[in-house]
Amino acid sequence: MEIVPDTEHRGLVGRLPPTLRAFALLARFDRPIGWWLLFWPGAWGIALAGGAVERWDLIAWFLLGAIAMRGAGCVYNDIVDRDLDKQVARTASRPLASGAVSLKAAWVWLVFLCLIGLVVLVQLNMIAGVIALGSLALVAAYPFMKRITWWPQAWLGLVFSWAAPTGWAAVTGWAGWGEVIVLPMMLLYAGCIAWVIGYDTIYALQDREDDALVGVRSSAIALGAKVKPGVAVFYLAAILFWAGAIWSVRPDWLALLTLAPTALHLGWQVATLDVDDGGNALGRFRSNRDLGFLMFAACFVVATA
Repeated sequence: MEIVPDTEHRGLVGRLPPTLRAFALLARFDRPIGWWLLFWPGAWGIALAGGAVERWDLIAWFLLGAIAMRGAGCVYNDIVDRDLDKQVARTASRPLASGAVSLKAAWVWLVFLCLIGLVVLVQLNMIAGVIALGSLALVAAYPFMKRITWWPQAWLGLVFSWAAPTGWAAVTGWAGWGEVIVLPMMLLYAGCIAWVIGYDTIYALQDREDDALVGVRSSAIALGAKVKPGVAVFYLAAILFWAGAIWSVRPDWLALLTLAPTALHLGWQVATLDVDDGGNALGRFRSNRDLGFLMFAACFVVATA
């Protein structure tokens, strides 16, 4: 079975027996960038709430949960999109679209990954667990958004940013939901949504031609020739919301300087983006894993220094 073009671990996945390889590809285990992007907002929420040191175990649980639930989300997405995937060059080799994994086996694999997510869920306090469960409706609706809106990236932003309020609540519990205390979490979440829209628009550049042919909608198509300024606007919004979150925790101009590396990284992405080069777009998209470390460092310093 062909390894998809944007895989990051051809060697590791390629050494698996064909059957196991198919299930690994179905859950996108060959592309860890996805679970990094799902994990980081949760880690930021934990750090900004001041729990990065005392509740380091939560970061480990969130990482495991991100790997499992991102895999489950990908399996569910492929179940819904299996017919569309056959019509797009980059996705035609996916296990369900190519027939390497049966529909029944895909459902079994999805349930198994969700059970791992359940193990993580029971490690959280009640309010964090309730918030985490609230994401299921958003996740279930996401694969259909590309059929009904030109901005499925905005819906993905709601989904992939959900770990931020979950992480915040996992540290603060009910006390973190006072009228004032909740503000940093809300601003962090809003910034994450804008960030996701930006980076997923970059990612969607790889499929613009195929998506247009099969009728799949995306912000990369909607923005047309204004993709770069559009991404810049969303990234600027992310920085402004994150600055508000940091200011809410520590109203000090020096605290805002912790965001400088994050802002510079996002600026570099926009400045060096080539909208007509799929490889360039994929590289800028993947670089958001590194941005996650920069933003985590900012949240950690502001909340603990």
